[in-house]
Amino acid sequence: MISLAPTSIAPPFARYSHGVMLPPGMRLLATSGQLGLAADGTVPPDAQAQAGICFGNLDALLAEAGGGREHVVRLNAYVTDRAHMAGYMAARDAWLDGVPVLPASTLMIVSGFTKPEFVVEIEMLAALPG
Repeated sequence: MISLAPTSIAPPFARYSHGVMLPPGMRLLATSGQLGLAADGTVPPDAQAQAGICFGNLDALLAEAGGGREHVVRLNAYVTDRAHMAGYMAARDAWLDGVPVLPASTLMIVSGFTKPEFVVEIEMLAALPG
C-alpha cells in the first residue's frame, strides 16, 4: 500500500493518511460496523474500552481473511458525542502503533446507535494480497 501525502495540502493532524493507494492484485475486505459488544454480551461504559472491543473484532476479521493491521486501508468511526473522541483516538492510536502505512480515516459524531449504551462504532476496509 502507498500512502498519499500531497505537499499542496495540510498534513494529517492525527494518525491517518489522507489517501491510500492499492497495488494491483489485492483482495478487498469490507467489514460491517463493529460495536463495543463483548463476546459475553457486556458493553463497557466508556468509549476507549468499547473501541478496544471494536478493534479486537477487526483483528479477528483480518485474521479470518488471512491478513493483519498492516492491510487496513480505511477506518470509518462514529462516536455519539465529542466527549468520546479522545477515548476512541487513544484506542485507535494504540491499535495502529507500528503499522507501516497508516490508513485513511474518518471520525464522525452521530446521534446514536441501535442501543443507547453503544457510544462507538468502527468499520474497516482492508486490502490483502491476492
